[in-house]
Amino acid sequence: MSIFWVVRQLAHIQESMATSKKVITKEEWEKKLKDVKIRKEDMNKLVMNFLVTEGYVDAAEKFRTESGTEPDIDLATIMDRMAVKKAVQCGNVEDAIEKVNDLNPEILDTNPQLFFHLQQQRMIELIRNGKIEEALEFAQEELAPRGEENQSFLEELERTVALLAFEDVSNCPVGELLDISQRLKTASEVNAAILTSQSHEKDPKLPSLLKMLIWAQNQLDEKAAYPRINDLTSAHLEDPAV
Repeated sequence: MSIFWVVRQLAHIQESMATSKKVITKEEWEKKLKDVKIRKEDMNKLVMNFLVTEGYVDAAEKFRTESGTEPDIDLATIMDRMAVKKAVQCGNVEDAIEKVNDLNPEILDTNPQLFFHLQQQRMIELIRNGKIEEALEFAQEELAPRGEENQSFLEELERTVALLAFEDVSNCPVGELLDISQRLKTASEVNAAILTSQSHEKDPKLPSLLKMLIWAQNQLDEKAAYPRINDLTSAHLEDPAV
């Protein structure tokens, strides 16, 4: 199924729809799908864009061989970016900062929010490892001065320091800071900054298309009953609710 077509079709129907809800059967919808022609080359480029942006080098290499689709980024340069991302994901934030500076010192110099988040992650890792005194000292020396200059930084620092008030972080209202998802969030931010510094798009196109699909469906829900895609992983068309 083509996501491109679904989004376009939803927009077209929305423009032409009368005020009363129209019912579009699954058979009608699927018939129109069969008539749509999307170039395989365009779909392959979309897949390659996702693999390259997210840093799946091995998968991108294999996909290039199988599909003949050339990436718009030298795959060799992805390795350095992924080394930074992996360091953050593993909690080695200091190493990640060094690697970023080796790639391009201006990345952190010109992005104070990213640098703060990396330093915040360093403090989180100290707390995770039970180095409480070191974490407090680090907060006072590295994070507090930045919090004085930026209100949002101060609020984030206060949330991080709140971790120290609970022996059992499972009862801590900000305990999610110790989740692996927090590492992934910081790693994703670093990845995007490196891509931007290399004049590449920081986000893959595929998730944006999926968000557009969800938005278009939500808009159309008000005007029509139609075969909806509720599970994006399968793209299965659900029978219209009438």
